[in-house]
Amino acid sequence: MSEEGVAPVAGPVVRPRRLRRTPALRRLVAETSVEPRQLVLPAFVREGIREPQPISSMPGVLQHTRDSLRKAAAEAAELGLGGIMLFGVPETKDATGSGAVDPAGILNLAINDVVAEVGDGLTVMSDLCLDEFTDHGHCGLLTPDGEVDNDKTLTAYAQMALAHAEAGVDMVGPSGMMDGQVAAIRGALDAAEHTGVSILAYSAKYASAFFGPFREAVESSLEGDRRTYQQDPPNALEGVREAILDIQQGADVVMVKPALAYLDVIRRVRDAVDVPVAAYNVSGEYAMVEAAAAHGWIDREAAILETLTSIRRAGADVVLTYWATEAARLLRR
Repeated sequence: MSEEGVAPVAGPVVRPRRLRRTPALRRLVAETSVEPRQLVLPAFVREGIREPQPISSMPGVLQHTRDSLRKAAAEAAELGLGGIMLFGVPETKDATGSGAVDPAGILNLAINDVVAEVGDGLTVMSDLCLDEFTDHGHCGLLTPDGEVDNDKTLTAYAQMALAHAEAGVDMVGPSGMMDGQVAAIRGALDAAEHTGVSILAYSAKYASAFFGPFREAVESSLEGDRRTYQQDPPNALEGVREAILDIQQGADVVMVKPALAYLDVIRRVRDAVDVPVAAYNVSGEYAMVEAAAAHGWIDREAAILETLTSIRRAGADVVLTYWATEAARLLRR
């Protein structure tokens, strides 16, 4: 007892704060890391422009010319990024998305350009979907009554995969959420002896409100929505099922998109499969952080790294993010 008759308060036996005391200690015991090799840069290349065009809803992101895309890819390789995902924005569109399979189409030319620029220094990926190339903006071919025809679309996807493979792509990313798309693409690639081209399946792609800025980036022609083929946001088990089906059909990597609103799905998929899991930190997630930072409401750089860490912590091995090159610089620093 003290002179005042009050027993001294014993200190806690366990002090977790000890391991938070210095930056070096925090680095030493960090459970999750973000490294440039885990990041993939989505990049847009637009046909018929002379200078890169800013995207108003995605500050800092551009529609590239072919020349500026090559420079962006070279920078990504120099920074040690894992890959670049290419999206084409054509000058003209039609009902069948014919520009997607044209060897002289903007996406196929861009694949060839980037492969020539970076060689094996960067994994060159391509978005394999018709939505950027169709005048109706849907990810597949339409029936006469305006419904998306799943099975006819598979034939178009197989042709698109072959065009990308001929252009030199390392990995195709089927994102249309058609049933059987991975099997159709894998079969076409293998039959044409493109067995080395891998597939990053957009397995759990949700009909999300967070895709809005992306539609400006690709100048989408979509009227209506994609709820009959993209997943319903309340469903998590369905996302796992889709990932397992894609692996059975030959997917090498499976992906959850978006990331932040579906961190629980990322974790469920990671626990259920034995292939790498990717997650797409989408345009709306990017835009929210950029808008808040522009108003001075958050610390922008800290928010970027915290966002990417959360996606990695949820279980993603690979993160597609518009911050990829900037994050790589921040991580170096």
